Amino acid sequence: MARIDTSSYKTFDDVTGRLDQIVTSVRDRQTSLERSLDLFDEAIALGSRAVEMVDKIEFSPEEKAQMEAMASQGGGDPAPQAEADAPARSGDAS
Repeated sequence: MARIDTSSYKTFDDVTGRLDQIVTSVRDRQTSLERSLDLFDEAIALGSRAVEMVDKIEFSPEEKAQMEAMASQGGGDPAPQAEADAPARSGDAS
């Protein structure tokens, strides 16, 4: 299997938008099994791209302090906020 090029997806929103399109296509009864498998491979590659984007996020000192404070207070996982910030940050970093 050839590696799928995901470099054109510059933001987290780009990735999730394409993943939404893939889900819609796969759910369509007119989509062949072969096409569905190709889309599945693309979705896996896009998932890897999203992980790369999240791993590259650089938090400001204020954001780091806020996450540390939440963690020390047992405030739960700050990851949902980090993921919400990912689209703007990922696009700027690339």
